[in-house]
Amino acid sequence: MDFVAKLNKKEMLKMAEMEGVVSVFPNEKKQLHTSRSWDFIGLTPNIQRASKTAQSDIIIGVIDTGLWPDSESFSDEGFGPPPKKWKGTCAPNFPCNNKIIGAKYYKADRNFSKNEVISPRDSNGHGTHTGSTAAGNFVKSASFYGIASGTARGGVPSARIAVYKISWNDGNSNDDADIMAAFDDAIADGVDIITISIGRNVAIDYFIDSIAIGAFHAMRRGVLVSASAGNEGPTLGTVGNVAPWLLSVAASTTDRKIFAEIQLGDKTTYEGVNINSYDLKGRLYPIIHGRDAPNPKSTSLKSGFCIDGSLDPKLGIIMKGDYYVDTGFTYVLPASHVGTKDGASIESYINKTRNPSATIFKSHMVFDRKYSLHVASSSSRGPNKVNYDILKFISELTRIIPELTGTVHPYFDMSFDFSDWFLRFFDILKLMLGSVSWKMLGLCDIAPGVDILAAWTTLNSPSKFKGDKRIVKYNIISGTSMACPHATGAAAYVKSFHPNWSPAAIRSALMTTGHIDPIKAINPGLIYDGEIDYIKFLCGQGYESSKLKKIIGNHISCSDVNIGTIWDLNYPSFAASTHTPIVSRTFTRTVTNVGLSKFYL
Repeated sequence: MDFVAKLNKKEMLKMAEMEGVVSVFPNEKKQLHTSRSWDFIGLTPNIQRASKTAQSDIIIGVIDTGLWPDSESFSDEGFGPPPKKWKGTCAPNFPCNNKIIGAKYYKADRNFSKNEVISPRDSNGHGTHTGSTAAGNFVKSASFYGIASGTARGGVPSARIAVYKISWNDGNSNDDADIMAAFDDAIADGVDIITISIGRNVAIDYFIDSIAIGAFHAMRRGVLVSASAGNEGPTLGTVGNVAPWLLSVAASTTDRKIFAEIQLGDKTTYEGVNINSYDLKGRLYPIIHGRDAPNPKSTSLKSGFCIDGSLDPKLGIIMKGDYYVDTGFTYVLPASHVGTKDGASIESYINKTRNPSATIFKSHMVFDRKYSLHVASSSSRGPNKVNYDILKFISELTRIIPELTGTVHPYFDMSFDFSDWFLRFFDILKLMLGSVSWKMLGLCDIAPGVDILAAWTTLNSPSKFKGDKRIVKYNIISGTSMACPHATGAAAYVKSFHPNWSPAAIRSALMTTGHIDPIKAINPGLIYDGEIDYIKFLCGQGYESSKLKKIIGNHISCSDVNIGTIWDLNYPSFAASTHTPIVSRTFTRTVTNVGLSKFYL
């Protein structure tokens, strides 16, 4: 049983020593992890689908900032009543329908900010975006000021949605107490899959992590949990949601890139990246260094780096830097982002020209496969800092090393604690298996998370900046928060074909496709399954039986199970950490054939 209590430090320490208490941890806050994408991963409107009844029986629980029920994406036109298994309720101040069948909100401290919308309604936009990405209905001609125009839809448009609002106003509430309460309710209400695009900046022990605990309870009840990896990349070891019973999701690009072209007064053009809805009609305006335009309350040092609030607000802004040049953002004024090389060229033009000028064009789209399957630069990377030997997020290799040869690639020539054992593991695996392709290593799910168009609330501007008076129905944003509901929708698609598969089976089917491929996942051949395996794993990590019983909820004792090593976890990846030149590890896996009879070596 989980519960929340107000304790001083002395009381907390005393309670932690009491028999039957698994863990006592502070009520900390977590962060939100922020039209073409479904076609890109294969779920086109005409793709093979299970029966409409099978899809409409699936219920997705969205733990987030709430939903904007007035969006067309949540229309219940053509929907019948909720599935009989549904046990949830709807808050009295929220208009549920046959699409959004449940809605609740949580704020344990009841400390609401001024002008807060005290209901499951979304005043942020994040939850509306993620919910509609996972299971939004078909909406034709959706766009952001004409950008990314097309039919917006979720992965399984016929699925039902239940919303559990735990994030408030500024998007930074996300208290552990509220998260755990939302998990408990979602499980009891009868959801099939939970999507949660929230997490920490760094992984912590599983039993003091509210998402890991909630997801474990969900897994025990047959509910799959999809969680975002985090947006602390490209630094290694930054994945926040790492529990092996979670479907952790990194963000990738698609074959669509959105540019905001810059033209200088000398007619030189640069393909900047941004989501720019403003059209300056090609008119040229004076261009200066940011350091020359600080506002009266700031400094040149801050304005030179475009620190929020440091610039004297003028017409537009051009930013330079090699971080995040793959991701567009929305600003309250015309803006574009170029790499360091192009930025230096623009600076040179400013320095050498008497009256330098420039313009920024409205964003346009370019489709090309060369843009696809890159891990987003902001997407958090592995390894798993809680258990180094559980492989997390090496999918970054998809564009770096097409085939591992046992030699050191320059990419890994870095002074970082994890690089040595990763390299040694790759060499060892090559000796074991011969020619190893990246698909055998990129086993954590990676899904579209860059420049994603989805529904938005009308209570917040698309940029979330003060002074932005724009109101939109659909917005384009990026992050693992956007990738997570893609994995959720893909999982719902697989479950519609295989309603009796366990969370582990569905996760395995998706993970072994590397970059999410829901079409292949419905016929995966071999899957890695088994709930008891997590118990063996936790026992092997030194958790006491008395504490495990409180989490597991039954009478299993570590003395009753065949405790294995971490390398025995029936997980669809292989990793061995070492600080020595020579390492020997034995990996044990049990696979289940869910396809036609075949011979496997």
